[in-house]
Amino acid sequence: MAEPLLLGIDIGTSSSKGVLVDPRGAVVARASRAHETSYPHPGWVEHDAETVWWADFLALTRELVVAANGRSLAGLAVSGIGPVLLPADAAGRPLRPAILYGVDTRAGREIDELTAELGAESIVERGGTPLSSQAVGPKWRWLARHEPEVYRRTELFLMASSYLVHRLTGEYVLDHHSASQCDPMYDLRAADWAADWAELVAPGIELPRLAWPTEVAGTVSAAAAAETGLPQGLPVTAGTVDAWAEAASVGVTEPGDTMVMYGTTMFLVQVLADPRPHPGLWTTRGALPGTYSLAAGMATSGAVTDWLRKLLGRDFGDLVGMAADVPAGSRGLLLLPYFAGERTPLFDPDARGIVAGLTTAHGAAEIYRAALEGIAYGVRHNLEAMSAAGGVAGRLVAVGGGTQGGLWTQIVSDVTGTEQQIPAETIGAALGDALLAGVAIGAEPDIAAWNPVRETVRPDPARHEVYGEFYARYRELYPATSDIAHFLAGQQRSADTP
Repeated sequence: MAEPLLLGIDIGTSSSKGVLVDPRGAVVARASRAHETSYPHPGWVEHDAETVWWADFLALTRELVVAANGRSLAGLAVSGIGPVLLPADAAGRPLRPAILYGVDTRAGREIDELTAELGAESIVERGGTPLSSQAVGPKWRWLARHEPEVYRRTELFLMASSYLVHRLTGEYVLDHHSASQCDPMYDLRAADWAADWAELVAPGIELPRLAWPTEVAGTVSAAAAAETGLPQGLPVTAGTVDAWAEAASVGVTEPGDTMVMYGTTMFLVQVLADPRPHPGLWTTRGALPGTYSLAAGMATSGAVTDWLRKLLGRDFGDLVGMAADVPAGSRGLLLLPYFAGERTPLFDPDARGIVAGLTTAHGAAEIYRAALEGIAYGVRHNLEAMSAAGGVAGRLVAVGGGTQGGLWTQIVSDVTGTEQQIPAETIGAALGDALLAGVAIGAEPDIAAWNPVRETVRPDPARHEVYGEFYARYRELYPATSDIAHFLAGQQRSADTP
């Protein structure tokens, strides 16, 4: 008799993915759906929970239930973009589109206010992370100030994963990792809500109970089973943020393990045995009980390369091939990839993209390579911040769509001087969700064996030396131009003030 399968579903920024896996980690079936992200005003980034999150979940699960071909399901875990703010009524019905993670920069005033009220050092000491556009707390205050009627009607606080869990099981629950990104509403060392600060930030809001991503939150209800095709009573875990599920999918679970995610944004997660707060990074709870993590995130990466693809009218294959023929340094071009502000370690929503050194001799190949190099410089900047915080990158594991083709990962290794391991499966967080579901139901999956290393990218010493000079100039370019960038950001906001 065939063994029961594990189901993982992940809701990403620009697409959602699902995977069916057997207890040993072999992928039985996979599915994906692209979706749109809404940008209603400069600095606003939103998802409609019904037409994006739930619609994608329905499409993926229905397809994968058919692909199971009669084999039973043992467990389900979901993950999604985060942290996000979705206000909902008592039945879990969304009251407005979800306000997304750090790419949404609308709450700048509220960040400054709360930092002044609570104290920057106190916030980092208690919650592990300075307030920035990534934090949920300031977005709550923005909502109360600008949409008071929505705030008044809000009964539930949901994220992408907890919205799906609530819709499937009726349980109002959030995992500890996601909660630890709700600064300043969570106490990192106490592993609980910081009740006094939470009431200051979001008065009157009942916060969800907390659980670990490896805990079963509830089971699929009869109504959800009828709508999704999933079996009634199927165990559903508490869920988590996509990057942490993806880290689990590639075995980034031990202190020193570091994941570099090449996606719409660039994201890094390093596992810690104990908290190491740093003002330029996010210190959070990990996906597994008893662990912590240092995290870093650039506001853009694949978003910039995709913008260039559209702007230049070329497909990615052509651009990668052309850029591969350009020497390190892009023939004297330097690009700051801050096209949507920057998250770590700058925490500057008004940073802006810059291409320095342009001449009429430069073309699409040089510009595209300069973009890949600029993002790689950002990765190095964040790794250096992690080192300064006391983290030790024992090994780097590269994941995401940007690992395809080889050029980008090679540039990152050349810039950082660090090897990167590329796993056999790069389907992403959905695979990690399936693994977490296996842990939750007691299947005891072998994390190391689920996704073995397929390739190791090693730095080229000569190119690393060249990039060292460019990296030094990269670090100088932002402070030298930040006043101009901030002026321009202000002009952009005034051109379309909501």
